[in-house]
Amino acid sequence: MALSGGTTDRGSHSMDKSITLPPDEIFRNLENAKMFAIDIVAKVRSFDHSAKETDGDLLYEISVQEEITARLHFIKFENAYIETCLDFIKDHLVNTETKVIKATVDKEDEMTCLIKGCNFVLKNIPHEAFVYAKHADSEFRFQNTHPDIFPYLLINIGSGVSIVKVEAEDKFERIGGSSIGGGTFWGLGALLTKTKRFDELLQLASKGQHTNVDMLVKDIYGGAYGSLGLTGNLIASSFGKSATTDKEFSKEDMAKSLLHMISNDIGQLACLYAKLHNLTRVYFGGFFIRGHPVTMHTITYSINFFTKGEVQALFLRHEGYLGAIGAFLKGAEEDNPNQYSWEENYAGSSGLMSASPELNPVQRARSGTFDMLEMDRLDRQLVNLPLLQDPTSYIPDTVDLTEDALAREYWLYCFEEALDGVVKRAIASQKDQPEAVERAEKFRQKYRHKVQTLRHQPFAYGSLTVRSLLDTREHCLNDVLESDPDFGFEQAKQQLQERPWLVDAYNQWIERLKGPPHKCALFFVDNKLLVRGTEVVLASNSGPALNDVTNSELQILTERIAAMDPVIHAALKEDRLALVQNGSSSPCLDLSRLDKVLATAVRERGTDLVIIEGMGRAIHTNYYAMLSCESLKLAVIKNSWLAERLGGKIFSVVFKYEVPSKA
Repeated sequence: MALSGGTTDRGSHSMDKSITLPPDEIFRNLENAKMFAIDIVAKVRSFDHSAKETDGDLLYEISVQEEITARLHFIKFENAYIETCLDFIKDHLVNTETKVIKATVDKEDEMTCLIKGCNFVLKNIPHEAFVYAKHADSEFRFQNTHPDIFPYLLINIGSGVSIVKVEAEDKFERIGGSSIGGGTFWGLGALLTKTKRFDELLQLASKGQHTNVDMLVKDIYGGAYGSLGLTGNLIASSFGKSATTDKEFSKEDMAKSLLHMISNDIGQLACLYAKLHNLTRVYFGGFFIRGHPVTMHTITYSINFFTKGEVQALFLRHEGYLGAIGAFLKGAEEDNPNQYSWEENYAGSSGLMSASPELNPVQRARSGTFDMLEMDRLDRQLVNLPLLQDPTSYIPDTVDLTEDALAREYWLYCFEEALDGVVKRAIASQKDQPEAVERAEKFRQKYRHKVQTLRHQPFAYGSLTVRSLLDTREHCLNDVLESDPDFGFEQAKQQLQERPWLVDAYNQWIERLKGPPHKCALFFVDNKLLVRGTEVVLASNSGPALNDVTNSELQILTERIAAMDPVIHAALKEDRLALVQNGSSSPCLDLSRLDKVLATAVRERGTDLVIIEGMGRAIHTNYYAMLSCESLKLAVIKNSWLAERLGGKIFSVVFKYEVPSKA
């Protein structure tokens, strides 16, 4: 069952063998629930701390206040644990003053919940959808999030099959279906193999050879049927050999033949409906799929065969949660949850598993009993930067560690090696709090487990990148500037590469400055731009990340600077300098997920110059980003491996000035 604050997803069941895991460790996330029934909203407390100058005077003052952030906890578990869950609810959530418990025994419309849940994950979780390629170096190939997720076809394979055309948030239609689905595979499989457990049937199928049972084209014609375009290995008749061969067939072979028969039927049906309605995005979900490699492979093969590669079978990382998420959205409609953007909290979420159980048997076994998804609400809507040349092809990250094994091993090693230093700094930053050591040690254990998981399963949380690793852990790499106490900013300046730089468009930029001023520059302020009459939108992080200034801090700092600098003072007064939060709490930058207020400012001010500065924003991400206006990407590369990858050395300078080509 999938649980969202006490609501079970009626379309999802887990049949995996259970393992010894204390349920309280799973359900304790519900203790701080603000709402419990269809949805769960937990209070996550964070604080802004005042910073002090060395002389004891406040550099700036931010009041210490609690920020309440909504967090959704979704838990998927075996039916056997339902009593444990109910006991926990009784002991911790009933008759308490701080909880609102709704007895949601009212049956929500299953299909409505399913579609709402699907829309939610497609809009809010980058790299939610993937193509499964069993024999490729990376078996999971994640798709970029399209700015417009509609229209699409959802093939929900439960006991039977429902084919749903989704055209808008609340506009969908069941256009077809079939009685031959997951229940058929389970029922016939039980009769053929005497195996009653669904996952055991799939395990048998993964070991079977269907050609021992199925009659192929070559069994009939001695080879391929060229005039009809049929290859010799094509199945001509499922279970065809069982009628003509006087022998016993293995359970494994029969299960594999049955799986192919069901999958091919569903695949052909899906293709016909996709062509009939001119749809190219086809998502598969339901308990028949549930992330099992053998089912994803057979579905993928079927779709590729019947469409000749024109349509791809797409699967979802969180398809097992769609009904529970939709039920939450239905129950929280009065709060209008779709007015916000949400993001996955990697620290509290389970990941995808490999086709090979031996690669990480602990996680595969655990996942059979409990799977978790945590989503944090952002108090703003995130949208694309309007100046992206082609939002549909924009890829923020420079290196995909999922595909690049050497790069992956290097960065995972760096993050793991940096962990002890991060723990020490975390303790030092909270030395007055007695529980700091204990909490830091829990962080160490949790993050090390995440890194080890990603080493075995780099696809666990979508495409693995330096940005996703940074987002998983707030502080990661031991920067050169921090690792040596005798190596400071002045020493670092002396190590900077002399011109010509690794990427050197400085002269072209100087020539551009001799021309007419830009109307509006986005991101980083420069007095020269303001003096030239250019408006400046200075975007900073909404939340803390590494040593990056946040928008709330920048507001105070800019006011202090304006008191000393007449150019800044005049620009603020005349609204030629605007300070806007970017919607991010990361040292990197995803231009497809920016604060809607920032995107509006960019559009309304006619921004024609974007300046992206820093290694995280201009090198790890956006190095290859194509914009529809002039752009500057500026950084010093403080990592020797990355510098060599880009053809330089440590402390190489990147000054990348780009002008979009004219159509």
